[in-house]
Amino acid sequence: MLKLRLKRIGRKRSPSYRLVIMENTARRNGRPIEEVGYYDPLSKQYNFEIEKIKKWLNYGAQPTQTVINLLKKANIIQ
Repeated sequence: MLKLRLKRIGRKRSPSYRLVIMENTARRNGRPIEEVGYYDPLSKQYNFEIEKIKKWLNYGAQPTQTVINLLKKANIIQ
């Protein structure tokens, strides 16, 4: 099953995340199928590729609860 989830990048105490499509059995920082955006929790900046996200959601990718909250904040899903 495909998941839309966050992949952690950055240094210690300075996290940033990439929004990626991965198999649900893959490790958190494993190889993604596709990267569709990023999120920086310290500066609250984000950049999502809306068309790609909607395409993968239509294919059946399941977002995690944190990703659902971010997509609601960005007005991508209701």
